[in-house]
Amino acid sequence: MTDIVLYGSPLSPFLRKSAALLEEKGQTYDVETVDVFNPPDWFVAISPLKTIPVLRDRSIGTEGPMGTIPDSSAQCGYIERKYPSPALYGDSAYAHGRALWIEEFADTALAAAGGLGIFRPLAFPAMQGKEPDIAKARETWAGKMPRLYDYLESELDGRDWLAGETFSIADISVAVQLMQVTLVAEVDFAARWPRLAAHHERCRARGSFDAVYTKADRFVRRALPERVRL
Repeated sequence: MTDIVLYGSPLSPFLRKSAALLEEKGQTYDVETVDVFNPPDWFVAISPLKTIPVLRDRSIGTEGPMGTIPDSSAQCGYIERKYPSPALYGDSAYAHGRALWIEEFADTALAAAGGLGIFRPLAFPAMQGKEPDIAKARETWAGKMPRLYDYLESELDGRDWLAGETFSIADISVAVQLMQVTLVAEVDFAARWPRLAAHHERCRARGSFDAVYTKADRFVRRALPERVRL
């Protein structure tokens, strides 16, 4: 049994964020699925906001709140402290601060726009046997995503990574949110955001996202066999 278990769903970009950081650290972990829409009582007891994922470190506690951490940002901070090598929170004090900012930008702005405006309108109806809300997804892609992606494109001017000279939590946080869109939609990042598209390819090439993303992709493809062209 591994020390770390993530309770949640591979469909969650936040679970994939914590998982990717663990992968980058070379650490093994388990993923145990929880239905966030109908969570069991034991999960509610360790997730005050009823959100996923929750991390448990079994070396600290195996049941109840002991050893658990809700919220992916708190989890990733814990993972960085528990497994400090390789360091993935920036290569200088300033890069560290920028990494935390980009992580927040991804977790809030990107997650709200892409998750609520594209992923949910396409994936959730399909999972219920209904028609995806393609109009809503296209409206979001055209109206809300450009401003956010424009900002990231400007941040990548002359650099490979978003915070400092090395790959960091900033890059992980952005990559999982872009992947949330590509789970359900066929999009062309490179047409308007070539630096962001190249950054995404660099992140995917590391392989640290593959295991959990593959599970999410298999699940989505059962309901939505073809990605929607936006």
